[in-house]
Amino acid sequence: MAFDEFLKTVQSYNPNANEKLLKDSYDFAHDAHAGQDRESGEAYFVHPLAVACILAEMRADSASLAAALLHDCVEDASVSLETIKERFGDEVAMLVEGLTKTEGIQFSSKEEYKAENLRKVLLATTKDIRVILIKLADRLHNMRTIKFVREDKQRRIAQETLDIFAPIAHKLGMRQIKGELEDLSLKVLDPAAYKTLREKISAKREEREVMAKKHIDRIIDALKQHKITADVVGRAKYFYSIYQKMKRQKKDFNEIYDLIAIRIVTETIPECYAALGVVHELWKPMPGRFKDYISVPKANGYQSLHTSVVDEHGKILEIQIRTHEMHNLAEEGIAAHWRYKGTERDKRFDQKMNWLKQLLEWKQESRTAKEFVETLKIDLFENEIVVFTPKGDPFSLPENSTPVDFAYAVHTNIGETCSKAEVNNRIVTLDHILHSGDIVNIITQKNARPSRAWLSFVKTSKARSKIKAALGIKGEVGSASKSVVVSQASLAKKLDTAIKPASIKFSKCCAPSYGNPILAFEMKDGKITIHKKDCENTAMLDKSKAVAMGWKPEPEADLLRMRVTVKDRVGLLADILNIMAGHHVNIMSVNTRTKKDRITITFRMRMPNGLGPEKLILAIKVLQDVIDVRCYF
Repeated sequence: MAFDEFLKTVQSYNPNANEKLLKDSYDFAHDAHAGQDRESGEAYFVHPLAVACILAEMRADSASLAAALLHDCVEDASVSLETIKERFGDEVAMLVEGLTKTEGIQFSSKEEYKAENLRKVLLATTKDIRVILIKLADRLHNMRTIKFVREDKQRRIAQETLDIFAPIAHKLGMRQIKGELEDLSLKVLDPAAYKTLREKISAKREEREVMAKKHIDRIIDALKQHKITADVVGRAKYFYSIYQKMKRQKKDFNEIYDLIAIRIVTETIPECYAALGVVHELWKPMPGRFKDYISVPKANGYQSLHTSVVDEHGKILEIQIRTHEMHNLAEEGIAAHWRYKGTERDKRFDQKMNWLKQLLEWKQESRTAKEFVETLKIDLFENEIVVFTPKGDPFSLPENSTPVDFAYAVHTNIGETCSKAEVNNRIVTLDHILHSGDIVNIITQKNARPSRAWLSFVKTSKARSKIKAALGIKGEVGSASKSVVVSQASLAKKLDTAIKPASIKFSKCCAPSYGNPILAFEMKDGKITIHKKDCENTAMLDKSKAVAMGWKPEPEADLLRMRVTVKDRVGLLADILNIMAGHHVNIMSVNTRTKKDRITITFRMRMPNGLGPEKLILAIKVLQDVIDVRCYF
């Protein structure tokens, strides 16, 4: 590809691209690799240019494109980093350095050398997320041309791609890159399975496309009747995902591939929920197969509604519903945030990837590069949750993480001075299990210290290693402090009976009531006594026996939950959603739970203009097959 053609591609999405930087990088790399050939026999420059073109498809900025063009110059063309820095500036040089293999150091084995180079790339990513995007583009082009490499090297590269790079692409939300990397790896590692899948998919393609079109046309017509604007398309499945499902579920090809996958892309979030109602009106939803990733996104930012329905012929339809913005993020991941609005980069770009940086930073304390890679493989395949600071900053943690894990993820000092935690404005114990969407506030005290008891419940390697280090330096400290939540309802019931972690009584000397600032102390008989904070009698109590305690806060006044119990009936959810739309209800999320022949549907929603839900409840109660309707805050 000539430079003019490359530049035209870049300027199509970024009119502000640095033409001089791109031209200088193109010419410099072309000349540096002159006379070098790849194993395919092509001129070597074909590779860095192809990597830059892949990045251009991701809408990359000028510095990333320049680094892609130059990324092999230091390693394969004997160009110094100093020269790159002088010619192209600090930013480009930093990206190139992160992609350049380590030289001049002796390693105990070839495996350790490879591991160290991988660690170098990933740790450079903690400084600038663009390093890993360039590396993914580099790996993708190498996988596309892997047939020219000797067979044993092909298998090693393909396995590494499956173990490290495809999972990273998944963590970044880059579905297309992940899918292609996995399919190309499968082609190398299990060519017979790949060939069989390709042949079977090809044989069934026409039949499936005809059936899918009928369903798509029916959905489009129904959406038009409800005045919902949306794109409805069939959804392609990657070979490797089918291969994995067949192995995991021990099913044959027809059982997996007979599923018809359809995607509905709407303009707005309310239209997503309205479209869900339309789909459930057309076909019977399968119990337990509805997921709301709009209200609680996945760790990589993915948002969508997932539902499975059964058509009139008994075929299963898997349907995803999302907005256009959600669709771009689902397909392109982090690259979807890399947009141009008069500047070179969207400022949200690095912020969105803080959680990946955290994961890589935790690994820096590994003793060896090999240990780094092996533990990273485990973490990359671990399910994740996303929780938030009170300011809304996202942090990604492994499933079953606790407030202590979160505290250390925010900062080591926060972890080491953590005394108590609030989750969604409620005081919780430090071993409380966090869930996606939780808002976590860590309350610190200067004299607080890590506890050995924390090691029994923390999930992250960073928290565990930091706690051990603190205990090793400062010695063992006391057991974790007790934390109790006292609710207004509990107070109304005169809580003087046993409650975890102890019996609680309210002091008669000051008679604390709901909302009063309070202090709590563990007494000799094991009971916990609650006083007002300004009670004079607390001055005589042993401060070492103080217990962290607070009132359960009142929930948001305008956020309403409605629980609807129904008999299973096709189109019932659609009927409920239509009634809510008529009452101008803003639906935040929908969850369903099935028990025998009954389904409980829970809505989180806001009523318009502060109106009460009474009329809405009556309208839903009269629907056929509705058993009960209840609202609560």
